[in-house]
Amino acid sequence: MTMRVIVLNGGSSSGKSSIARCLQEVLPDPWLAFSVDDFVDAMPARLRDSETGIAFAPDGGVSVGAEFRALDTAWSQGIAAMARAGARVVVDDVFLGGPASRRRWEQALAGLDVLWVGVRCDGEVAAGREIARGDRVRGMAAAQARIVHEGLTYDVEVDTTRTEPLVCARAIAAHVG
Repeated sequence: MTMRVIVLNGGSSSGKSSIARCLQEVLPDPWLAFSVDDFVDAMPARLRDSETGIAFAPDGGVSVGAEFRALDTAWSQGIAAMARAGARVVVDDVFLGGPASRRRWEQALAGLDVLWVGVRCDGEVAAGREIARGDRVRGMAAAQARIVHEGLTYDVEVDTTRTEPLVCARAIAAHVG
């Protein structure tokens, strides 16, 4: 089977999107990249900061409602359909629900060859990146740094605390074949 999907899981500001862009450069074939941020940006504005959509607490906590979950299922199924149609896809996500979050992707990607990648970053370093970005609720990166990995195992793990995205991407690409 040919590797069609790479799933990057890590907390906010851990470097997933930067790694995804680097993967697009180092992998020999073209790969599409989709992030959870793309999904949230694509949602109607009325579902942001909403009980039924997605809400961000002042301390960086994130909660999602029924409409978010329904759209998220369609999102993951759509990405899986692209991979089944022949596209190679890098998914950048935040598994706030730990193993349950991974299971929803496993269900959507059933039958596809998937590389599961844990993207780790020290909470303090991620918090510094979060401040520098200026587009995140402060506290989100530190809150997510560990919890998104609880109860999960990966094919590959990288740590962006002191390792550049390109080096991480090369390490991941070595497992793609």
